[in-house]
Amino acid sequence: MTAIAIVLGLGLAAGSLLVADGLRLTAPQAKPARRPRQVDQRRLGAAIGAGFLALLLTRWPVMAPAVGALVWFAPHLLGGNANRAAAMERTDAIAGWTEMLRDTINAAHGIEAAITATADVAPEAIRSEVSQLARRVAHEPLETALAEFADNLAHPIGDLVVAALSAAATHSARDLSELLTTLAAAARDEAAMQLHIDATRARMRTSVRVITGVTVATALALVAFNPTYVEAYASLPGQVVLTFIIGCWGVALWWLARMGRFEQPERFLIGRAAEATA
Repeated sequence: MTAIAIVLGLGLAAGSLLVADGLRLTAPQAKPARRPRQVDQRRLGAAIGAGFLALLLTRWPVMAPAVGALVWFAPHLLGGNANRAAAMERTDAIAGWTEMLRDTINAAHGIEAAITATADVAPEAIRSEVSQLARRVAHEPLETALAEFADNLAHPIGDLVVAALSAAATHSARDLSELLTTLAAAARDEAAMQLHIDATRARMRTSVRVITGVTVATALALVAFNPTYVEAYASLPGQVVLTFIIGCWGVALWWLARMGRFEQPERFLIGRAAEATA
């Protein structure tokens, strides 16, 4: 019976993690032109291993998917500082590259020549995308290359820059320099706004870390040092009640973490690469 419970617990943990990951990847802003994200095998293995260890220590089947899910979502609940810093750096990089384009175009270069000239000196955060764009404009129509560039950047300000360049290429816009200046200023303002919002929401993220740490530490201490206090959860009704408690706790943590997350504005050029190619 113990072996069957362990196998069932592992199966439930793995299935729950895969279902949760699949639901999380069905965001409305998913970019069809890019290849789908791959499951982090190392994180999945750590989650399954943690669920198996929790099942061995407690003999409670519900603990396997609960601990596995906690380990799987721990980077989103307890971390994310690097991702937020990278997002702000990317926004600032788009502003810097837009200013480079403006200055290069003002020096009597065309749009294609300006893109090629700025590819090697573009900010590090978007240099690979700009380099790919420079290679594409050499053998693809400018509008198609710009649409693919927008999908690679996957940024609202990047969509505005691409729209401005596409309009200038097809309709010979006379005020392109002024428009690029405005877009660069908007990108820097957005980066500053993101920094301000991130600072104001730091207390919320700290609360998530404290609540998670205190709750997990309390549960571990009760199981390790006072097992008679929690032995009621070993029965079938106890497992049902524990499932409800863990579910409420998980939803509350997810809600708090979502409140402390900065949501990017929606893009409006999603899928334009495929349409332009067609």
